[in-house]
Amino acid sequence: MRVTVKYRLVFLVLMVLSFVIGVQWTPETLASDTDKRVLYFISALYFVLLPLSYWYCIIKKGAQKLWKLIVIFSLSSLVARLSFPAEIAHYFEFIAWLRYPIIAVLLVIELYLIVSVVRGLLKVRKLKGDPRVGAVETYREGDDKSLTIALIMASEATNWFYSIPWFSRNHPPVITNINLKSAARWHVFLLITGCIVASCSSYLLLVSWSEWVAIIVSSIIGYTLMSIVANHRLSRYYSLYLMRDNLVINNSLWGFMVVNMADIASVEPQGSSELNKDEPGTILIGCGRGNVTVTLNRPVVYHGGMGQLPEPMTVIHLSVDAPQQLINALNDVKLSQAA
Repeated sequence: MRVTVKYRLVFLVLMVLSFVIGVQWTPETLASDTDKRVLYFISALYFVLLPLSYWYCIIKKGAQKLWKLIVIFSLSSLVARLSFPAEIAHYFEFIAWLRYPIIAVLLVIELYLIVSVVRGLLKVRKLKGDPRVGAVETYREGDDKSLTIALIMASEATNWFYSIPWFSRNHPPVITNINLKSAARWHVFLLITGCIVASCSSYLLLVSWSEWVAIIVSSIIGYTLMSIVANHRLSRYYSLYLMRDNLVINNSLWGFMVVNMADIASVEPQGSSELNKDEPGTILIGCGRGNVTVTLNRPVVYHGGMGQLPEPMTVIHLSVDAPQQLINALNDVKLSQAA
């Protein structure tokens, strides 16, 4: 596990613990000095410790943009609005005021999603590869925000493209397969089972409060079944292939790289020496030890978090089924380009 992933998990655990402790310990009223001190402590957790942890673990260690701090401040404000005593909670009323524009934006997004799904279904009929590759090719040298938005827009078509075999029938052939857990049958079975259980459980828990909310939440959870199937098929059949002048590396749906062949300096078998996965600009994709090392001329972005957590990489260690087949294929392409 890479250092950046470890820091993300550390922050996730810290955030969950902070909110659980905060909600459980928050006094209902400020009737005594002890209640006030407890509230001061919880406020420090929400608005000092968590933002500092987010800045260090996600922004600094993960090389993300500083503006993303607004995410944790907004989340802390929402929890404070719902759990703080009434005499304090009203200071966070601006979160409640935002619900109407947020609902309006969600409705617009929902309508756009319906249109984008229909358009995406029409487009993927003729696609020969991952729709995200086109987004990276278009905005590779441009603004990071434009690329982020383009990847979000391409994600829906990507899910449909890989979840339905007929759509991916013209997919470029794979060179070899990366050894991924998500390619295993037991993995997709567990995820599908968990998704169905979560969808049914959410409906049963919410139906007594609001049937509409129960239907919406359970439907959203159930809709992830498509992503689960797409994730499995992508990992099992299309994890490593050439598309135009690019080597496409898929670490399941979670992360991928589009490496231009001109940016590859060398492709070599991995030796017996221990891999240093924590070295900056280095990534290991696949289970077990890497058996192929791809060295790049310049940093190429690894789009983690389904495209929302970009990290520049210069050395890629791959664990694949047929390492020599991959080495020969990439070297043949480089020789043909040099000729």
